[in-house]
Amino acid sequence: MRRPLSRPPLLLLLVAAALAGPLVAQPSDNRPPGYAPVDLAHVTSVVGSPRGPMLTGEALEAEAKRVSAVLRCPVCQGLSVGDSPSTMATHMRQQVRELVATGFVEEQVLSYFEASYGEFVRLKPPLRGVNWLVWLTPAAGLGLGLGIVVWVLRGARTASRVATATPDAAEREVEPASAAPGSDALPEDPVLAQAVLKVREIAYGWPGGRRPEAN
Repeated sequence: MRRPLSRPPLLLLLVAAALAGPLVAQPSDNRPPGYAPVDLAHVTSVVGSPRGPMLTGEALEAEAKRVSAVLRCPVCQGLSVGDSPSTMATHMRQQVRELVATGFVEEQVLSYFEASYGEFVRLKPPLRGVNWLVWLTPAAGLGLGLGIVVWVLRGARTASRVATATPDAAEREVEPASAAPGSDALPEDPVLAQAVLKVREIAYGWPGGRRPEAN
């Protein structure tokens, strides 16, 4: 007569459960401490069903890194989620990875985080509403600056041309010609007239200070 099979020892079952438990509970990726997995049902209710393919391996890591680079860390000054060392950024990177792995595309991921943190979470605000001013103001300022420079240079060039074409005021002024050496004009003052005649006589050798033709 066969002897019935005996049950495995209880100790053996406990050891097997202890070994198998961690293998089942351990996630496939290295999640940060205190991280809560993404609620995919909630994500779908916010941004709709995934519009892209599910990713794994190198394609997953590359896409997750790219999307993390356009998300702003809410607790840092101008750093992206991909560059920030903060705990929040670490959790957001893991969320991005899970969403991308599930098939959510970049715009869906950004919209999901925007629903929680506002448009500020985007490093590159979309061209809508007042955001047009963010993109157009620098271009308008640059155009205005170039216009002022061109206007100033053109004005300076015009002034230079006018100055070149118009003689200087000093050149236009013709000094009244003083009495030429041969002129007969004399001052009205008799004393001064005699002095002028004496100077002419000494300087030019004119008899009486008058030109010979005038005699």
